[in-house]
Amino acid sequence: MIKKLIRKILGVKGKEASRGPVILGPQQHGIDPKLLSNNAVRVTSTLQEAGFQAFVVGGAVRDLLLGVKPKDFDIATNATPEQVKRLFRRAFIIGKRFQIVHVMFGQDLLEVTTFRGPAVDNAPKDEHGRVLRDNTFGTQAEDAERRDFTVNAMYYNPATQEVLDYHGGIEDIRAKTLRIIGVPEARYREDPVRMLRVVRFAAKLQFTIEPHTAAPIRVMAPLINNVPAARVFDEMLKLLMSGQALACLQQLRKEGLHHGLLPLLDVVLEQPLGFKFVTLALDSTDRRIHAGKTVSPGFLFASLLWHQVLEKWNAYLAAGEFPIPALHQAADDVLDSQTEKLALQRKIGSDMRDIWAMQPRFERRTGKNPYKLLEHTRFRAGYDFLLLRCASGEIDAELGQWWTAFYEGDETVRENLVAGLHTQSHGGGGGAKRKRPPRRGPRNRDREGGNDSRSDSAPVHSDGE
Repeated sequence: MIKKLIRKILGVKGKEASRGPVILGPQQHGIDPKLLSNNAVRVTSTLQEAGFQAFVVGGAVRDLLLGVKPKDFDIATNATPEQVKRLFRRAFIIGKRFQIVHVMFGQDLLEVTTFRGPAVDNAPKDEHGRVLRDNTFGTQAEDAERRDFTVNAMYYNPATQEVLDYHGGIEDIRAKTLRIIGVPEARYREDPVRMLRVVRFAAKLQFTIEPHTAAPIRVMAPLINNVPAARVFDEMLKLLMSGQALACLQQLRKEGLHHGLLPLLDVVLEQPLGFKFVTLALDSTDRRIHAGKTVSPGFLFASLLWHQVLEKWNAYLAAGEFPIPALHQAADDVLDSQTEKLALQRKIGSDMRDIWAMQPRFERRTGKNPYKLLEHTRFRAGYDFLLLRCASGEIDAELGQWWTAFYEGDETVRENLVAGLHTQSHGGGGGAKRKRPPRRGPRNRDREGGNDSRSDSAPVHSDGE
């Protein structure tokens, strides 16, 4: 009777609680050892040679089982952080809530965590039940129970090529199901970021969220407001750079998690121009990620928040403010409101301001104005942003075509473009329709990671470097 009560409280199936892990050999799990990082194997073997247990764990095992090369490799061990640190030349203990070790090999970073024990009742928590510090170490079985979802609670030993599965993760991967371990309400209260993680995994993996796992999310969504802004920002960045950004945002809306994270997102996505603009920006981001290219967070957030800036900009203009000061005030308003929620880093905020501030300057195409703008360190990002505005129908496509010809043309083409506008409009910015200048092939310039905007259905933004 007591055992049944404990199993009911923990939300663990009886057979899972009473037995050890299911152990799967290479023929059963089908993991290709070639997909493993050499450094991950190096870390596990070093720990094992020192007498410790060590396994690849979490999302890396999930991806290996899906036949995908993991982006990151996490290691779980029974060695304490201090013991891990002594075994590697470049190892650093970090973390307040739970200490982990970052092991560095060149630019490659591997995260090594000690098996976590069961949560203790006297662990520091905030008034909403979120655990603040929890450095309790335990066994592998206890560590598996502390992990969030069944598909992330499996352990792979590169030395034996065995997978240890404590909570039916293999079955859920095959059923394309996301299931939380334990009682959903309790697990979300411990760490509300898990609600964002389940959305990200569901969209990225195209899995279905198990009904009991999904049920409490809409009601418990406000708990996200109690999470430190820096953690929320990190999770939002992972979500937007998952390669399924638009699907993630749609899942956020579906689960009621977007309120407070990206205010007015509903309004933007329900407006034809706003929806098309955001869709083009996120599709661009997804394509770059799938192509293995870098993505600028500043460009991404500048795109998501542009229509909020545009709305405020128009309001300031209607109140009689001059265009450039009005744009800067609008940018300040939006960034101030978002910094509280997402802890936007200073560099990202600076990149966003630069991209937004360049947009009126693209209208000034006479004299030395275009040449000066071309020398701007963030020109490529601003130019790609302009093309998004043209592609979404926000502004006339002619402006983007003119700048494409100017950007790619040689000095003669550029002089003709500027002179043509001067002749037709006597120094005005827009001018009447004119004969289109001949196209030239792109010069051998540094494209900063951007693709030719005419070769895709939507422009692709630069890496911002």
